[in-house]
Amino acid sequence: MALGFYFDMTRCIGCRACAVACKDKNRLDGDSLGINLRNAITYSAGKFPNVKCFSYSGACNHCEDPNCIKVCASGALYKAEDGTVILDSSLCVGDQKCVGACPYRAPQFDEAAGITRKCDACASLRAKGEPPACVAACPMRALDFGEEEELKAKYGDDLVSDLAVLPDSKITGPHVWIKAKEFAKSGEFEEMML
Repeated sequence: MALGFYFDMTRCIGCRACAVACKDKNRLDGDSLGINLRNAITYSAGKFPNVKCFSYSGACNHCEDPNCIKVCASGALYKAEDGTVILDSSLCVGDQKCVGACPYRAPQFDEAAGITRKCDACASLRAKGEPPACVAACPMRALDFGEEEELKAKYGDDLVSDLAVLPDSKITGPHVWIKAKEFAKSGEFEEMML
């Protein structure tokens, strides 16, 4: 089974409600202020008046072949029965190897706690039959979470896992399926400071 996130770039307005909901659900405040387990970033290319831009909301992609698990010597990172990549913070030694190994920069080191943190697709909410906080918070319904075949049946099978601003999906086999704007699939884009 391949569980992961669906992201509809054509609906996303870059409001960052998903990132705020994630931060709130995971209580990432105070000393953890700089940690974002989900990021919503807006990218642009071109020069006025021919500017193209899009927003991308990304978190852990719960990859098929996750680099983070390969380098975790303590066993803190593992694949759950449902295929999601989980971090047992009680086993984390804080060596940050997973942070450097993930091409998506999903694991984040929490200096105040001395451990790594990462998205678990809100396992506690999903256990109660609720969607991840980021999915529930999106006002444009640009995010969803579920099984690959169900998401493709619901949203179409023309979804991609590669964008110009993401690492090649062949590296880890990310479980993220994107309804992309055609121009975002290739080209050079810069992160916009908003």
